[in-house]
This record gives sequence, structure tokens and C-alpha cells, in this order.
Amino acid sequence: MVPLSVLDLSPIVQGGSASQALHNTLDLARHVERWGYRRFWLAEHHNMPGIASAATAVVMGHVASGTSTIRVGAGGIMLPNHAPLVIAEQFGTLEALYPGRIELGLGRAPGTDQVTAHALRRSLESDADAFPQDVVELMAYFREPEPGQRVRAIPGMGLHVPIWILGSSLFGAQLAAALGLPYAFASHFAPAAMTQAIQVYRSRFKPSAQLDRPYVMLGLNVFAAPTDEEARFLMTSLQQSFLQLRTGNPGPLPPPIEHFDRRLSPAERMMLDQALSCSVVGSPEAVREGLRAFVDRTGADELMVTSHVYDHAARLRSFEIAANARDELARANV
Repeated sequence: MVPLSVLDLSPIVQGGSASQALHNTLDLARHVERWGYRRFWLAEHHNMPGIASAATAVVMGHVASGTSTIRVGAGGIMLPNHAPLVIAEQFGTLEALYPGRIELGLGRAPGTDQVTAHALRRSLESDADAFPQDVVELMAYFREPEPGQRVRAIPGMGLHVPIWILGSSLFGAQLAAALGLPYAFASHFAPAAMTQAIQVYRSRFKPSAQLDRPYVMLGLNVFAAPTDEEARFLMTSLQQSFLQLRTGNPGPLPPPIEHFDRRLSPAERMMLDQALSCSVVGSPEAVREGLRAFVDRTGADELMVTSHVYDHAARLRSFEIAANARDELARANV
């Protein structure tokens, strides 16, 4: 069985607060560290009432300081929102504080709407187009400085901070392949181009100093519970949140509701089925078989599990069930 990692959006639930969300994020990280998850990533989103990880590097420091072995990363930093030097300094500082544990995933989407992007003082068109050049510039700041180099990242220069390219289209796959970097695909919410992106990335990959062969990590929603019915019930929080986002009305993560599917129009049901098709939902047995089938179908080198569950205790249980399923599959393959 391939390794499992975690993508956490620090969900702010209805009736909750950002403070509680960030407390839960650290608690989750401590649990999944004990359960053998490889990485714990946080994502940059802005002006989103249900997500507390906007200041991603700050939250990473919070998580890294409260754990000891798990790798802590950004999944990702939306580089068009930032000057590459600033990100190199932020992640160089994290690497100096927590050596060998920090990772940097880079995306070219703004992680927000156009109005908020303007408030971030960045231009969507020009900066998205400059993404490959910005990635190369950022990578250069982590190398040993060249003679006469006037601009350096301090901390940052000479530090090994693994860089990943994130994506949900062929663009990211092509860039990751050209630069010889690991590739993380956002199949947990945008799976349409997944198969083609994996093929493009693997077929065009060029070895680099960081990576000698292609490495693909795929996002996967996992809602695990003692029964299939409870797992489907837990997933209704994500489904509601996704509909709210797609209709331009994002909010805190709502509690699950019974018989949510009966409230959906055919168009809404189709949209959810397509967008969330990379999901494993059910009892421990169903999760074990779902993980096996997804890896067999995609050939993923690693899975990044996300579980947008309203109740924190139920969210912990979901990740624990997934870890147990991973271990059972690993033993079966011995």
C-alpha cells in the first residue's frame, strides 16, 4: 500500500471560530503523526469564511512546533499572490526552525476571487502567466548563492526545502515534468483531467537534482465511519459546502444533515458526483477496498487524504480508520 498523507484546510465550522479550527488542526496533526501519516499539508485560501489557513506559513509553524516527526508542508502556496523572495524567506525560516521537515507545494491559482486577488495587490493575468519563471526564481533562492549575487534569501539560501508543483490541469503536469519535481494533483475536487495529467507528467518527466523519477500524489476525499450510512451522513457537510462555494456563497462548514441527496436537483447531483468522484466513503471494509481500488486504477505513488468533517472527533476517527485500512493493505501485500 502506498503512503498516506493529510491535507487539512483548518475548517471553521458553523458555530465555531478560527481559533478553535487552528486548535483542531494541531490536534489532528498530532494524531495522524502517531498513526503513521507521512505529511501534513495546509492550503492557502483567502476571504473564505470556512477556512482558517490563509496565513499558511504561520499555521505551518504552529503545527511543526507541536509535532516532532511528521513532514509539514503547504499544499499549497499560491505563488501569484507573493514575491518569490518572500516565500523563500518564510520557508527558509521554517526550515531553519524545523530542519528536514518542511515542504513547499506551489500552485498558480490565486486561491480566491478576483476582488480579493486585487486586495492582495497582484494581477491575475500577468502573475499566472509568470508562474513558471517565479517557480524557477524561487528554487534559485534555496541554492547556494553565486559569486556576486546581490539578492539572497536569508534564511533560505543553501537550505533543502523540497518543492512540489500542484495542479488540476495539464499545465502543472507539464511544468513539474520539465523541472523534475514531484507532482500533486487536486483530484479531491477537480478530477476531470487526472488521468491525462498523470500520463503527461510521467511521460515527459526529466530527472533533476531533487528527484530522479516521477512521483505522483493524488488528493482523495475519505469519509470513514463504523457504518456506510454514517460515513455518507458525514460527507453531507462537504457536499453542502461545495454547493455553497460553487454558487458564490461560501460559508463556515455546515453540520451534516439526513437525506441531503433528496434535496438536490439533478444538476446539483451531477455536479457533486463529478467534482467529488475521487472519494472513498463508508465502513472500514469499504474504505480498505476503496483505497485499494483507487491506487490500482491510478498508479498513485502516494495519497493525500482530506476529510472535511464537521465534528472533530468524527474527523479523527475517519483518519484513524483510513490509517488502519492502509496498514491492513500493507500486510496483505507482504
